[in-house]
Amino acid sequence: VATGIRALALAVRPAVEARLLLLTPVLGLPMAGLATAFAQATGESASLVLFSGQSALGPVLGDAADHSAGMLVLLLACKGLAYSAALSGFRGGPVFPAVFLGAVGGLALAHLPGLGTTAGAAMGMGAMTVAMLGIPMTSVLLATVVVSSSGGLDATPLVIIAVAVAYVTSERLKP
Repeated sequence: VATGIRALALAVRPAVEARLLLLTPVLGLPMAGLATAFAQATGESASLVLFSGQSALGPVLGDAADHSAGMLVLLLACKGLAYSAALSGFRGGPVFPAVFLGAVGGLALAHLPGLGTTAGAAMGMGAMTVAMLGIPMTSVLLATVVVSSSGGLDATPLVIIAVAVAYVTSERLKP
């Protein structure tokens, strides 16, 4: 997912940079459309798609049991496409959207048997962060610290494995 987000952003960026003043607002239109479609389909707030995810991470993790796998996958798709557009021409950093997308993806995978929500979210955060930023140690630390208040320290070995696999995979998939 991270490789696709980055590849799409890098493919669109040269066109946007050529006409930054004109095309940056144009990039906002599909982002707004994705947010509106997500909000209409799920009844959730469009801000989950639009903003960095820093303020939405706590509520999404806190209400993890209330979110269906379908809603989480749709959020991952809409937020991933919006994040890619934002990386192409908007200001802002790559850290919090990557952490948020990782948590959402991990929560979606936590619907599979044998994976708890805290461990799934932590593994997803670590994997997406390392795939987007390429900093394995910080990715492990960040994911572990975010979920430590909810008993996530037990998930640290799983986070380390997820980060290692995601790092090697993302490095292999780079052109």
